[in-house]
Amino acid sequence: RLFVSYQWKMATRVLQSSFSGLYRAAHTGRAKGRASAVIRGLSASNNRNREDSWFKSLFVRKVDPRKDAHSHLLAKKEDNNLYKIQFHNVKPECLEAYNTLCDQVLPSIHADSAYPCELVGTWNTWYGEQDQAVHLWRYRGGYPALTEVMNKLKNNKDFLEYRKERGKMLLSRRNQLLLEFSFWNEPVPRDGPNIYELRSYQLRPGTMIEWGNYWARAISYRQHNREAVGGFFSQIGNLYMVHHLWAYKDLQSREDTRNAAWQHEGWDEVVYYTVPLIQHMESRIMIPLKASPLQ
Repeated sequence: RLFVSYQWKMATRVLQSSFSGLYRAAHTGRAKGRASAVIRGLSASNNRNREDSWFKSLFVRKVDPRKDAHSHLLAKKEDNNLYKIQFHNVKPECLEAYNTLCDQVLPSIHADSAYPCELVGTWNTWYGEQDQAVHLWRYRGGYPALTEVMNKLKNNKDFLEYRKERGKMLLSRRNQLLLEFSFWNEPVPRDGPNIYELRSYQLRPGTMIEWGNYWARAISYRQHNREAVGGFFSQIGNLYMVHHLWAYKDLQSREDTRNAAWQHEGWDEVVYYTVPLIQHMESRIMIPLKASPLQ
């Protein structure tokens, strides 16, 4: 504060010096009044700007400009995995038939070595948006692998029939293409029974690097019960979107595990600095389908 006060006094002196000629040239009190009013106006304006800048600094942390794409800075370098997450909103009366259809068709694509893709997990939303299915696919080889799979599926009669029947059961659907954060482990199959939580964060544009920097340190606080499954950020679809996938034995285990994180020094700082980066967030509690490698 003393430094800011000193700077302000110096600026005021400069302004007063600039207008000293006006004072000397003035021969009436009216001229002096106008000059004084100008100084007071500039002083008040600069004071408001200074206070506003200081106030904003409390809530908005400066993000250094980057000279490379977020995907190059945040994604894993040793592989070229691309992920697709699908959200299918199913007609309530069709959910059971939809699940049966998925259990019949999706594992065959997952097991076929001709398709460079893997079914990471498939779930129904338990708490959150109801009558919803979530599928997560991994494409080893990035965009070329995705293109190869899409072209081959166009000639797969079983898949075309599946898509036709699926269309009769859906109310809406959407998807996103994702990359995985370099500091998260790659999702691998696990035995159950587990429940899964998908926490989705819509970040303010330009804050993805800052989010990644904080979570690169924070992930160590959330590994003690092997709850961390995967962390992803969007490339196509809703942009500046982050998805964190967690596994728990049950809802009470989730509560205990999340509360335990607050006992680790540094976790409170991560929460404090990342919350202002979020525009919107959503949590889904999900139950795996029979065909899901993540049980």
